[in-house]
Amino acid sequence: MKRVRIGRSRIHGDGLFATVHIKQGRRILRYTGEKIPRAENDRRLAAGNVYIFGLDESYSIDGKTLQNTARYMNHSCAPNCQTEQWEDTVWIVALREIQAGEELTYNYGYAFTALDKVPCHCGAKQCCGYILDPQYWGLLQPKR
Repeated sequence: MKRVRIGRSRIHGDGLFATVHIKQGRRILRYTGEKIPRAENDRRLAAGNVYIFGLDESYSIDGKTLQNTARYMNHSCAPNCQTEQWEDTVWIVALREIQAGEELTYNYGYAFTALDKVPCHCGAKQCCGYILDPQYWGLLQPKR
């Protein structure tokens, strides 16, 4: 039985949703795709590929392939999942109990740069307004 399904998201476009109750700490699915070197990573990002997942300083995973169901997960400032990496394998893991029907989200962990902050539409009470790793939230100007 599949634990996830793709559906329309209130956050952005399509999202990934739990079809069953998922326990905290459970590995839900892998983030899969082609392993690419850093130079190719930069080229594909510049060409608009938003499915690149950095593994380390030398390699990334290009998750654009349709077989990568995890690519449908949206960002949230209050995620119910996180990514965990074991060498070249990236897993989506439940941060808390997740109910059937709930959208699966994780924090994309973008770095803070003044020139290319991406607006966030997650709707979380503590949303910082941008798709940004929490370590950078203190660098933002307070909302007025």
